[in-house]
Amino acid sequence: MSNLLRLVQNENMKIYFRLGTWVMFGILISILLIIGLFTKFILEDPAHDTWQEALMLENMNMQTVINDTTMPKPVLERYEKDITLNEYRLAHDIPPIETKSFWGYMTSTVNLISIITMFTIIVAAGIVAGEFSWGTIKLLLIRPVSRTKILLSKYVATFLFALLMLLGLFLFSFIIGGILFGMSTITQPYLYFAQGEVLERNMFSQLLMLYSLTSVELLMMVTFAFMISTVFRSSSLAIGLALFLMFTGTQLVHVLSQYEWVKYILFANTYLAQYIEGTPIVEGMTFQFSVMVLVFYFILFNTLSLLIFKKRDVAA
Repeated sequence: MSNLLRLVQNENMKIYFRLGTWVMFGILISILLIIGLFTKFILEDPAHDTWQEALMLENMNMQTVINDTTMPKPVLERYEKDITLNEYRLAHDIPPIETKSFWGYMTSTVNLISIITMFTIIVAAGIVAGEFSWGTIKLLLIRPVSRTKILLSKYVATFLFALLMLLGLFLFSFIIGGILFGMSTITQPYLYFAQGEVLERNMFSQLLMLYSLTSVELLMMVTFAFMISTVFRSSSLAIGLALFLMFTGTQLVHVLSQYEWVKYILFANTYLAQYIEGTPIVEGMTFQFSVMVLVFYFILFNTLSLLIFKKRDVAA
């Protein structure tokens, strides 16, 4: 265990001694600041006078759609739930989460996890392939530790980097959001519809759940990039292929969603928030099914990485 910890520490030193690593953190903070300033000073305010008027108008529009019987049943059910939520807000004087608010800003920055995924893919793609490119893999393998521990240390260090970036995303968005929008709405609850009734949830809990569900794609795509880097010893191939599939995989699934077999594709299951929204990409899919598919791919990617790394001829 101590050998593994020293290896992880060594890999962390390699990651954080690179200028590019800190450039990534700088880019993330800069994007957070730009989004905050744009939302605060450039984004236009809604045309309505009060949030109550906006919700009543929204309910009227949705009711008009519901009265149109030509609309698909899932759309009608979603509008009915939204109307119920709006009525609950009006009855209990709970305003919706505005874009120009602390929680509105915090929620919008969750989308930046995709940027963190890109950065972590770059780290994962180079952490193994780079050893072969620089010729340092031989020095690493002469140590009295197993190849399994060496590969595991690189994998762990990669995700420690991802966790640090996620923590940075939360802390800096919290600080920037507090400075720009204030914290008067920090006690505002999150409303959701479940089991036929409206329930309230703490916004911190909601944000944590969003972070967790959105990070599933990060876990899978980084593991995929790590596997490609290990198998083909090419960081450029790992980065290119992982980023290409990251941006096109979900669109491909939507195009093929009419086929039953598409639900077994990785990218049909990485967006677990689809079950919160109540609109799975493929009809009949469940949260448990997606978790099982993700576990299968996770084991497959890591097994391939380990088997090939252990049998790799370093002299080749």
